[in-house]
Amino acid sequence: MIEVFTGFAVIALAVIVGYVAGRTGVLGPEARPVLARLNFSVLAPFLLFSVLARADVGTLFSVLLPVSAIAAVAVMLVFALVSLLIWRRGIARTVVGSLGSGYVNANNFGIPIAVYMLGDAAYSAPIVLLQLLLFAPIALAILGAKVTGATSAWQIVRSTITNPIIVGSLLGVLVAVTGLELPPIVLEPISLIGSAAVPLMLIAYGLSLHGQRLLEAGTGRRDVLLASVLKLVAMPLAAWAIGRFVFGLDDVALYAVTVLAALPTAQNVFNYAQRYETAEIVARDTVFITTIGAVPVLLTVAFLLG
Repeated sequence: MIEVFTGFAVIALAVIVGYVAGRTGVLGPEARPVLARLNFSVLAPFLLFSVLARADVGTLFSVLLPVSAIAAVAVMLVFALVSLLIWRRGIARTVVGSLGSGYVNANNFGIPIAVYMLGDAAYSAPIVLLQLLLFAPIALAILGAKVTGATSAWQIVRSTITNPIIVGSLLGVLVAVTGLELPPIVLEPISLIGSAAVPLMLIAYGLSLHGQRLLEAGTGRRDVLLASVLKLVAMPLAAWAIGRFVFGLDDVALYAVTVLAALPTAQNVFNYAQRYETAEIVARDTVFITTIGAVPVLLTVAFLLG
């Protein structure tokens, strides 16, 4: 289906541009850390605020939310158990791998796919809400505690509530829930700044690919493969089974929730790993493999359920 390839092409071009920039050195050696800080602290919060502030409250809290939450938590727990109990990985590394297993690309991949495959971009809104108000705060709090050494309850709470991504998301949901109508003079500048987040995240990701080999020995190859299988196979199957047998979704809703579960790992996972300098290669390779692998998975879902 052309819509799947359209969503993929949107991402591929920006990643290629980033790779070429890294290969030619046109942005200099400091480009990656600068872009990481810019995306994490400025652009992503503006983007998430503008997306969530405009979202319909009924759509945000639709039945897709619990189905997606259960499926995502299930695959994340599977990865965490294997990582901690069998492979004896550290907590911070386990958090990144778990996010790679269940944190989907609901923005720059999910929105085009929701438009082209489901007919409405609003279908991705509950996933954005779930990830940014539940998964991201928990993951970032753990990463912040482990990487920065913040061990007291107050330090963890403070680092969480001052995290720019979480602040932007909470403010956006507050606007949506209260029904506050922001005038264009306020919302349009915010949206303009936020619109730069997606391409720059992808360019930063492309920069990280230069000079690196995927699935190189000693870089966490097992973590990447497990996270990718859970993301591409286990999560869509879990969402379909939960939606059909637990929630009794109709065909349209079941198709939507399965498509959303089949989306690739979010670029934000790499952004978080890069920001906290933890398991960057695992995050990078998982994003790459699941983005490529999502195309045949989505085509299969469309063929069987669409």
